[in-house]
Amino acid sequence: MTSDNKIQCKSSGDEHRVSLEEILKRLNTTTGGLSTEEANHRIELCGKNVFEETGKQSILVRYFKQYKNFFSLLLLFGSILSFIAEWLDPGQGNIFIAIALLGVVILNGTFTFVQEYQAERIMASFKNLIPPKTKVLRDGEITEIVATDLVVGDIIFLEEGDKVPADGRLIEENSLKVDNSPITGEAEPQLRSLDCTHPNILECRNMVFSGTLVQTGNGKAIIFGTGSDTQIGKLAALTEQTASVDTPIRKELNDFIKIISAIAIFLGISFFIVGFLIQDTFLANLIFAIGIIVANVPEGLLPTVTLALSLASKRMAKRNALIKQLESVETLGSTTVICTDKTGTLTQNKMAIHSVYTGSGMLDVQNKEKPPEMLLRVATICNNSRLTDEKPGYKGDPTEGSLLVYSSEFTNIDKLKDDYPRAAEYPFDSKKQRMQVVCKTPEGTMEAYMKGAPEVILDMCSHVLVNGKEETFDENEKKELAAEHLEMAKRGERVLSFAYRKADSVKEYEDGFVFLGFAGAVDPPRPEATEAIKKCHLAGIKVVMITGDHPVTARSIAATVGLTSDHEDPVLITGAELEELSTDELSHRLKAPSIVFARTSPVQKLKIVQAFQEAGEIVTMTGDGVNDAPAMKNADMGVAMGSGTDVAREAADMVLLDDNFATIVNAIEEGRTVFDNIKKFIAYILTSNVPEILPFIAFVLLALPLPMNVQLILAIDLGTDILPALSLAVEKGEGDIMKRPPRSSDEKLLTPQVLLTSYGIKGPIEAAAGFACYFAVLFDGGWTWGQSLPFTDTLYMQAITAFFAAVIICQIANVFTSRTRRQSVLTKGFFSNKMVLVGIASELAILAFIIFNPLVNLVFNTAAISMKYVLIAVPFAILLLTVDELRKYGIRKDSAFVNRFFRW
Repeated sequence: MTSDNKIQCKSSGDEHRVSLEEILKRLNTTTGGLSTEEANHRIELCGKNVFEETGKQSILVRYFKQYKNFFSLLLLFGSILSFIAEWLDPGQGNIFIAIALLGVVILNGTFTFVQEYQAERIMASFKNLIPPKTKVLRDGEITEIVATDLVVGDIIFLEEGDKVPADGRLIEENSLKVDNSPITGEAEPQLRSLDCTHPNILECRNMVFSGTLVQTGNGKAIIFGTGSDTQIGKLAALTEQTASVDTPIRKELNDFIKIISAIAIFLGISFFIVGFLIQDTFLANLIFAIGIIVANVPEGLLPTVTLALSLASKRMAKRNALIKQLESVETLGSTTVICTDKTGTLTQNKMAIHSVYTGSGMLDVQNKEKPPEMLLRVATICNNSRLTDEKPGYKGDPTEGSLLVYSSEFTNIDKLKDDYPRAAEYPFDSKKQRMQVVCKTPEGTMEAYMKGAPEVILDMCSHVLVNGKEETFDENEKKELAAEHLEMAKRGERVLSFAYRKADSVKEYEDGFVFLGFAGAVDPPRPEATEAIKKCHLAGIKVVMITGDHPVTARSIAATVGLTSDHEDPVLITGAELEELSTDELSHRLKAPSIVFARTSPVQKLKIVQAFQEAGEIVTMTGDGVNDAPAMKNADMGVAMGSGTDVAREAADMVLLDDNFATIVNAIEEGRTVFDNIKKFIAYILTSNVPEILPFIAFVLLALPLPMNVQLILAIDLGTDILPALSLAVEKGEGDIMKRPPRSSDEKLLTPQVLLTSYGIKGPIEAAAGFACYFAVLFDGGWTWGQSLPFTDTLYMQAITAFFAAVIICQIANVFTSRTRRQSVLTKGFFSNKMVLVGIASELAILAFIIFNPLVNLVFNTAAISMKYVLIAVPFAILLLTVDELRKYGIRKDSAFVNRFFRW
């Protein structure tokens, strides 16, 4: 063939409807395939069979973007000022400050980059759906090529077990059946044909799609869509374009950083100006400004939060919840709506036949009453599952598998299939809601067997089998059977009907069938699901079930697992209704306390998620298929089943290793505890800001020797405070953690109440302790008010050492009282959190090093002091503990004053 620059690279969407001749003409090809030369030209013209990643930035650019946040810029600014101060006046210790601040910036930026880089694995998982090699007709011969080299116009060969490498139109098929579940979510393998059978390209049988799997048979197809132009490519693009939502904790930390940084900058600049006006010394005031900024910014906050979330994720992994994004741990805690599927999550995914109803009446399934031979035959042969030795005993669709397991108790499955070989199959589809096969009988005749939705099957039957005899059907009998079907559905059974008729050809029959009966399969609810849902309701979390089941069955299952109560019916929305509802109408209906979505396709999940989010909800969405990925990524929290697809697991924030709804609830409890604990250690680390800031203010306004230098501030923020703060991160939740409503979107990590508690009560107590120890050393050493002391004076070094020691002693009391937000700390066992004791030991060890180690003295400009000066701080520590206990007592007693100003 000759090259044609007018070749159509992009599919037009109607390839399933037009004639094969038109397809060949559009693609400028023949059924003999392309030449290698032409294929290479088309690769240059249309690109390779890969998914495009638009707007991709280099790794370096993406890495340095992490340093644009306000927190990093502020610390970087402080580091630069410290380097400048060291350059202007060497040997004053500013180099240590500069290096420490720079290290914090690099640590935080690198961590954030690593987290974002992991998100790219989502696209990589889509790429893995393209097989590495495929058979293609090139230069008139069948050859194997790398799938990425496929082009439009290529003729490919498909065999059982192959993954389809690109979108194509079939030109030949032999009993070809394809698993389209990665695209459509349809569990039943779909039989292919050469005819256009549906106006929707996804449901048309003359199509094969990239990423799907050939189950049986073989065929040939002409490729018309490659790479990003395939259906799976468009789904990948949708997932990539769907904006990832910032986690609530990330938003909170950003707000916290902005507020604290604004305070730091304001104080730094203000007191730099004041100090300059008083002392007129640029360098001294530059160092002072750095000190104010460093004292206000909790440098250890982000590493501490990161480590806290990491510890929580490890605890969750032990409970079968694998967290991929650390910040998502807290998102779970703020969840207000859980959208969950039914099968395997609320239920055990162990479908079994629970009841069988025939024209002769209800059978006793529990006592293994044998059903009619013909019903067994239809249930076995009109079935594409197969028995296995592994649990649950079958492979394939769970409902079909349960039918085979049931039939195997009464007949030889393999012999039955051999005796009645298929001559034709008309597979189940969502439009017809039935499956039909035409089989040869041992007598040499043919029979058509059918199973499907009861309302569909009943309409196609003219007779009913009663006690082995065919009797005519009248409308009253049909109504009675329809009523029986609804009774079975109300019990939560997934009901199928069975029918047969004589056949004289392999065509698909539309009427004249003999009704055989119903079979109701039950997927028992997980025993822990009911209790888990009850915990959700107590915690103010709405649980929404999304299923493909009949509405009556869905309602019954919802009642069984406790999604509804006896006093209220759930709002039930079908997939068809969902398509018709506007966003406003849907938002209005989503306000109902109990909601069930039935006959819903997986691709409709995105609309549900977005509607809830527009209503201000924090949404957790479960899923297991490729088509669930956009909804899970768009949700505040995406939860994938461990048994689901690679793409779903990659798109999710959390993977349930046991596919169990109760595991989600356990994770939510963990997430709430994490938010509580983050608040605890924020209040803890903010308290030490006051005794860090006040020395600089006293230095400027009162002309005191600087009571604490920047090195000691960093020793607190990056040394003594880290382990105690982490010990608060592993504190177990308070007793009412799952009896509170989800935290309001207005509830912040940093609130006026937190600031009042830390800056207005506990901080001043610590500062008072520090000044008491500081002045005790100075006055005992003969210092007089207004006397200046050089930084190298031993008395000065001892005084700032005493101030530092007082802060550490008070922080020990602070970490104890911070273990609870509302309950008395006395309700916590002294040894119940051993990490608190480890944290206190670390504080005392660092304090001892800074006081008594000569080498450390050089770095921090400290000197050894008598223990009597350290003990001066103990009464202040006891006072801090007592005052905070009184605050909590006021909260428990619902004191209006305390709740308004000090409840956080």
